[in-house]
Amino acid sequence: MLLNLSKRSSTNELDSSKKSKLSFELKHALHSVKSQIPLSHCIWLLITIFLQILILFFLIRSSPPQPPPSNTQHLLTLNPECQSGYVYVYDLPPTFNTEFIDKCDELDPWKSRCSAVSNGGFGPKATGLERVVPEDLTLAWYWTDMYAAEVIYHNRMLSHKCRILDPEKATGFYIPFYAGLDIGKFLWFNYTAKDRDRKSEMVLDWLKEQPTFTRAKGVDHFIMLGRLTWDFRRLTDNDSEWGSSLLYMPLMKNVFRLSVEKHQNDDLEESVPYPTAFHPRSESDIVQWQHYIRNYERTKLFSFVGAKREKIKNDFRGVLMDYCKSEENCRAVDCATTVCSDGAPAIMEAFLDSDFCLQPRGDGLTRRSTFDCMLAGSIPVYFWRGTFKGQYEWHLPWMAETYTVFIDNDDVRDTNGTLILKVLEGIHKDKVKEMRETLINLLPKFVYARSGEDLGRTKDAFDITIDRVLKRMKSRRDQLFSQ
Repeated sequence: MLLNLSKRSSTNELDSSKKSKLSFELKHALHSVKSQIPLSHCIWLLITIFLQILILFFLIRSSPPQPPPSNTQHLLTLNPECQSGYVYVYDLPPTFNTEFIDKCDELDPWKSRCSAVSNGGFGPKATGLERVVPEDLTLAWYWTDMYAAEVIYHNRMLSHKCRILDPEKATGFYIPFYAGLDIGKFLWFNYTAKDRDRKSEMVLDWLKEQPTFTRAKGVDHFIMLGRLTWDFRRLTDNDSEWGSSLLYMPLMKNVFRLSVEKHQNDDLEESVPYPTAFHPRSESDIVQWQHYIRNYERTKLFSFVGAKREKIKNDFRGVLMDYCKSEENCRAVDCATTVCSDGAPAIMEAFLDSDFCLQPRGDGLTRRSTFDCMLAGSIPVYFWRGTFKGQYEWHLPWMAETYTVFIDNDDVRDTNGTLILKVLEGIHKDKVKEMRETLINLLPKFVYARSGEDLGRTKDAFDITIDRVLKRMKSRRDQLFSQ
């Protein structure tokens, strides 16, 4: 113990001696420097160093800040699943959307539309399908109105994973104006052009007061129109002319629009699938229905669901109905005597039972029935090229011949319909199976899932639409600000 203390004492003395020696050497060195450099020079040296430090400080303070994160950086930070961007949903005054739901009895001059706009636009629960669809899938079926897409899109948008509440981080802006429900009330009887345009003008007056609308001239805004584009393209102020003039109003010049049938020469418009009766709750619902229609035993070569339009000269539907009723290979459903609205059981039974379904033009070149037909795994036969060409390009392949059959309507008239049987019988069974498989694979792309449901990796018609819209919004806005 004493030996250790003695060693520590000796060590401390040595350390102390070394420190004293080092201090002496530093003082000596400093004195040596001072003796060689005049005092005035030392002062100037210190001043120079101080000024250099001061200049460096101000340079750092005045340098421009780093640019804010780009929109893409925001996307990666906020939600990695929203690579195409984010959507901001305007909170419009109720008179432009929810008030139509509250006053649904006033939407149609002949009957109440309350059922049509219920359940977020899906309509009432489907009944009477027990012998048509698998029992455990019946809860996924609703009697959905063909013009309910505005309500469906609005409800889906409110719970969309890429909806954002901060407009400064939005890629696109959704205008939830139910223009189709609005105009539906004024298309008939003695309403004036002003009546048909009133709500459209009001909503645009509201929008032009929004900085988010004016700063980009509306190029990053979009709207869903639940009816055909022709219902919003009135050219004059003549009271007898059809529809509203919404799409020709100046403030709509740059707004992108979705509709169930678009104008094929309008680059600012895109068509989306008509709503059908099937609204899957999960990915397994889709898989089960695909398996069901793939293996369904079909007893008829083709079918026709519709009704004659006696008031129309040379009515093509009349040609199809007369021929189908006379042909044993065809299953006819006459909607003049059978309930055919919103995907009724009789419709699905006919389409499930046939390899092909005849699809004439509807109020426009397209028809809701075409999607009911494809939903059943039946192959559409159409008679006007515009029914598919240029329509539904985001959801269906551009090569329509891979899942449809075209027969010119004039050729059908010339043969009183007999050409239909000749063409369809000429398609080999293996080809029919291949075309049906194409439709089955496409099915998720033209159905609308229930709001808030998780389809896993599967994207439905709504998901595909919004993804493409946001990409379009970003491209258009980037183009505007790069000019």
